[in-house]
Amino acid sequence: MPTISNRVDDILAGDTATQQDALAVLRAPDEDVLDLVAAVARLRRKFFSNTVKVNYLVNLKSGLCPEDCHYCSQSLGSQADILKYKWLQTDEAIEQAAAGLRGGATRVCLVSSGRGPTNRDVERVASMVGALKDEHPDVEVCACLGLLKDGQAERLRDAGVDAYNHNINTAESHHDSIVTTHTYADRVDTVTKAKAAGLSPCSGLIAGLGESDTQLVEALFALKDLDSDSIPVNFLMPFDGTPFEHTWELTPLRCLKILAMARIVCPDKEIRIAGGREMHLRSLQAQALHLANSIFLGDYLTSEGQAAEADLALIRDNGFVVLGSPEQVGPHAESHDPAIRRRGAGTAAVPNA
Repeated sequence: MPTISNRVDDILAGDTATQQDALAVLRAPDEDVLDLVAAVARLRRKFFSNTVKVNYLVNLKSGLCPEDCHYCSQSLGSQADILKYKWLQTDEAIEQAAAGLRGGATRVCLVSSGRGPTNRDVERVASMVGALKDEHPDVEVCACLGLLKDGQAERLRDAGVDAYNHNINTAESHHDSIVTTHTYADRVDTVTKAKAAGLSPCSGLIAGLGESDTQLVEALFALKDLDSDSIPVNFLMPFDGTPFEHTWELTPLRCLKILAMARIVCPDKEIRIAGGREMHLRSLQAQALHLANSIFLGDYLTSEGQAAEADLALIRDNGFVVLGSPEQVGPHAESHDPAIRRRGAGTAAVPNA
C-alpha cells in the first residue's frame, strides 16, 4: 500500500486523492500525525507558500433564528446564553468591520442569523457593503445570510459582495439527523445560486456532529464537487442549552487529521480553520497552520476566540505571513520581559501546579 507521503507525491504530480486516501488520513495512528502533517504540508506550501489569509466575522443579527439546527446556539429551541439582537445599523457594522481590517484581515464576513434574507434584508446588506467599500476599497466581502431566493445573489454581486458562504455542514447521509427545517438540497441550491451569479462559493463543514469517518469523507468530496473556493472547517462547540451540549468527540490530533484530509482532497482550495479552533486544537494550533492557509481573527458569531494579538503572533512565530501584508524580514523585534516568579518555593503563595 502506498504511504501518505507517496500519495502526496502523486498529487503534487497532478493526481487526485481518492476516498480511500482520505480515509487513510483520518485513520492514521496518532503516533504518525506529525509525519502526516509534514507530508501534507507540502501541498499547502505548493499552492499557498507561507501566507495565511485572515478573515473577520461581523454578526449583523444574532440569535432569534427559526431553523432547528441542533448544533447552533442561535437556533430555534436553543437555551444557550448568547447575545441576541436585531440588525446592526450600517455605521455599527462598518465600525466592527474596520476593527478586523486594522488587525490584518483582508476579508470581512457579514453574517446574519435566520433561514434566509428577505429582499429588504438584501438591500440592507447591499447598503452596508457599499459603505464599507467606500471606506476600504480593497476589502474582500463575503456575505452569509442563509438560503437565497432567485435574484438575491445577483443583487449582492452588483452591490460589491465578492463571495457567499453557505456551509453544507455535514454529509447528505447525516444531514437529517442534525436539522429538520430545511434539506441538504436546500443548502446545495444556495451554493449553486451564489456560484451561478459570479460570487465565489464558500462552503464548509462542522466536524464532531456524530458523523462517521466515511461521512466526513462524503462531505469533503461533496465540497470538492461543488467546487467551493473556500472551505471553512468548523469543530463543534457544544453550547449548553443545545441538543449537542456535552458532545465531545474531537481531540487535537483528530482535528489535525481532518484538516489534513481536507488538504489532500482539495489541495488548491482555501482551507480555513474556523469555529472551535481554540477549543479543540488547543496547543496544536501551530501545526494546523501547516495544513490550513486561512483563519478567522478574534471572535466568532456567538463565542469568543483567543485575543487577536495571539492569533497574529501564532502566524508570525511559525514563519507565516498574513496575506496582503508586507513580509517581515528577520526576527520580530517585539520584546517579552521574563516574568519574575513570586509564588511557590520561598514564598507564602501557592505554587503554579
